[in-house]
Amino acid sequence: MPEEPTFRPWARQRRFPIFYHHLDVLQHLNHAVYFPFMETLRCDYYLPVMGETEIGKLDIILAEATCRYLAPVRYGMELLGEVAPGRPIGRTSFTLLYRFRDVDGPTVYARGKTVVVCYDYAAGRKKEIPSDRRRQMESDSVDPVSEGWA
Repeated sequence: MPEEPTFRPWARQRRFPIFYHHLDVLQHLNHAVYFPFMETLRCDYYLPVMGETEIGKLDIILAEATCRYLAPVRYGMELLGEVAPGRPIGRTSFTLLYRFRDVDGPTVYARGKTVVVCYDYAAGRKKEIPSDRRRQMESDSVDPVSEGWA
């Protein structure tokens, strides 16, 4: 019998119950629902890294978002969503990786990735990642290749 994978907990986790309004006509989790889940996890992770609680103070903007759907999710299930920075951290941008899995089991239902840019909204341009945030993200980072991102 194959050994079940073990998961090292990532920087932030949150449980997502699957409600009826999350379903598509095939009666499984609609693909688009993962993106608001990722947005929530992104705020869960990045606001504390900034030392902020107010969402209006976020200084990031997305450059890219993608999701890989690995297994169907049904009504009434609960997913454990996780987020962590991927290595390496850039000068002005970084990647956040997302994993959606069983709360207690081995199944990974989806993996997401966003490319996030630190952004100065007043100046209308990207900015360098502050060194204290960089250190925190490097400490929390995971290897994207080990998570299926080449």
